[in-house]
Amino acid sequence: MLPPGNARHGEHLLRPVRSAEWERVRELRLAALRDPVASLAFVESYEEAEALPDSFWQERAEGGSEDRGTWIRQFVAEAPDGSWAGTATVLVERPEDGRAIFGEVTEAQATVVGVYVRPEARGAGLVDALLRVAAGWTWSQEPPLSRVRLFVHEENARAGAVYRRFGFAPTGGRADTLGSGAPRDLEYELRRPAGE
Repeated sequence: MLPPGNARHGEHLLRPVRSAEWERVRELRLAALRDPVASLAFVESYEEAEALPDSFWQERAEGGSEDRGTWIRQFVAEAPDGSWAGTATVLVERPEDGRAIFGEVTEAQATVVGVYVRPEARGAGLVDALLRVAAGWTWSQEPPLSRVRLFVHEENARAGAVYRRFGFAPTGGRADTLGSGAPRDLEYELRRPAGE
């Protein structure tokens, strides 16, 4: 039996990161920032992320870890050889906490960020599996959260199609997640299922 927050998808173990795994968190993020659509999907460049000190990556891993994190959880898809094939991060946002990464928070929700699957692992359903684990963790929060949202750049058709297939629906909301000066990122949401 797997611990809570863990799941299997084929050969991959889907699990939260641990605080000591900061070097692996850094490596996977840098790999994501080399992706051809990274400029549409991530708020930083490869060069910016590569220049960050080890202390940044240590804090990032700790904040999203199962052993030290509280309102953030980073999940990874771990292959049998221990390599990480993909990741997704969830941030809990509640109006009373005053934390929001993109715009005002008017209801208890979670925002998914940093979704990435390595090219060689694509097409095997890992994005859906990571989103299922992330949503499952979201629905387990107390007090309950009402929705999961994410933002997709209007030109990132690949990501938009993946999220719609999973069940995310466009809300009509927009944000400027990349700091371009224009709200070019479309908001999608997944509402809490009845009875969860």
